[in-house]
Amino acid sequence: MKQILEASLETLSAIVRDEVLLRRIQDIVDCVREALKRGNKILLCGNGGSAAEAQHIAAEFVGRFRKERKGLPAISLTTDTSILTALANDYSFEKIFARQVEALGAPGDVLITLSTSGNSPNCLLACEIATKKKMKTIALTGAGGKLKEIADISFCVPSQTTAHIQEAHLTVLHAVCELVEKAFS
Repeated sequence: MKQILEASLETLSAIVRDEVLLRRIQDIVDCVREALKRGNKILLCGNGGSAAEAQHIAAEFVGRFRKERKGLPAISLTTDTSILTALANDYSFEKIFARQVEALGAPGDVLITLSTSGNSPNCLLACEIATKKKMKTIALTGAGGKLKEIADISFCVPSQTTAHIQEAHLTVLHAVCELVEKAFS
């Protein structure tokens, strides 16, 4: 047990020691805060555990994180089973997020993709569509993948372990929520 917890802590410690990664977190905060101040919205997507994190973070923005404040517009693209199954059936699973970005995204909005591999085809396509729509794109990934190359801002967790990558994504996004929230309190 201790070894498992220490491995998770080491991933977070590696982030804290890395000035480039800390700057990336601040870049994410600035991007999200400025979009919300302009009246834009945040879209989030991911698969599996990353889908759950997308839902979790959207709820933090719409509800509240630590302080009482106005609701902030955020939509998880992973939640509507009718839309997801229709798009997967009528188009392909690869297009389940891209089609929603096409329908719901607007210039100035922000798309946050979560992919431990950085290579999820549906996240890659969503990022490409968001870029065409003049949205800002943020990718939270593991150590590698194509998303880091195409997103405006990339945060790559220095780990090869899916669980530690997802734990770090959640910790980073909680920090983003807290820092963004201060601008709206």
